[in-house]
Amino acid sequence: MSLKEKYSQEIEQILAKYPPEHKRSAVMPLIYMAQREGGYVTKEEMAEIAAIVGITETEVASLIGFYTLFHDKKEGIYRLQICTDLPCALRGADRFLRDVCDHLGIQPGETTPDGLFTVEEVKCLAACDHAPVMQVQSPQGIEYHEQLTLDMTIGLLDALRQAEEAE
Repeated sequence: MSLKEKYSQEIEQILAKYPPEHKRSAVMPLIYMAQREGGYVTKEEMAEIAAIVGITETEVASLIGFYTLFHDKKEGIYRLQICTDLPCALRGADRFLRDVCDHLGIQPGETTPDGLFTVEEVKCLAACDHAPVMQVQSPQGIEYHEQLTLDMTIGLLDALRQAEEAE
């Protein structure tokens, strides 16, 4: 089912926020809308978004590739994004990333065998003074967790796992 068939009213509401000559400005809200359900944007959806706003598929794909909020492939239900830029690294983020990956039995960029968690190393989540910091992306939205320890994170992961098992 196409995006227009599935989300016609929402697409119209998004486009209505921009003058017709600037409808390309709607590209990011449309990408976010497209990936909301499945956690990523397919090639077909990229093409449809490009057609809706009048830009190329390559331009849509470049936005998806640039922003850590957007994804072009299916991965874990929960994307655990851990910032490791210099200020965070000075507060132990590199070690924290390794510890989280070791706990899950995966490497950065990989997904747990049960398909629940993908760990991603990212740059700048805008919480340098609260590192280690992790952004959790899920179908329910985005949550930030700051000043983390491994024990706190294991508790969070256990709670997410239990919530998935309860559904």
